[in-house]
Amino acid sequence: MYPNGHQTHVEAEPLGRFLCGVSRPGHFRGVTTVVAKLFNIVRPHVAIFGLKDYQQFQIVRRMVADLHFDVEIIGHPIIREKDGLAMSSRNAYLDAREREAARCLHRSLKKAALLVRRGEREAGCIVSAVKEEIEREPLARVEYVSLCDPRSLEELEAIDGEGLLALAVRIGKARLIDNTLLKA
Repeated sequence: MYPNGHQTHVEAEPLGRFLCGVSRPGHFRGVTTVVAKLFNIVRPHVAIFGLKDYQQFQIVRRMVADLHFDVEIIGHPIIREKDGLAMSSRNAYLDAREREAARCLHRSLKKAALLVRRGEREAGCIVSAVKEEIEREPLARVEYVSLCDPRSLEELEAIDGEGLLALAVRIGKARLIDNTLLKA
């Protein structure tokens, strides 16, 4: 995929600067470059991306639109384990105690949804409640919690219609991401 002397890269800015892009500079440049190369080689009509990594999904959609790839990008809903943890290869890094601790991610997302159903719209209140729920778990280290616009990924002041609540949490060796769309 990357022969000697490779010099061309694809970037999707500003979407790559938010959420995971803050702590992983260059990550989405790698994602868009390899996906563009694969699309060029394989020439698919449809590509399905899991919505657990919502930012990656939006970045690939933007790249496809901007570069006029003839491929439909479809987002596949998050698949959850029985305990609510989003399915991910990263879950294999969790031991039994860490796996139990990781349940705080889903609990925090459910708490946010409940707050919105009860009428809360202020992003700061929702984000604080989510962080509080996660930080009750001693093994969890919050990397970020963001309530943002689902398309631009820019932080919201308040939910007016729809907002993406996205989070990244470290538990042991695993960096876990999860999200939910909140509708006012």
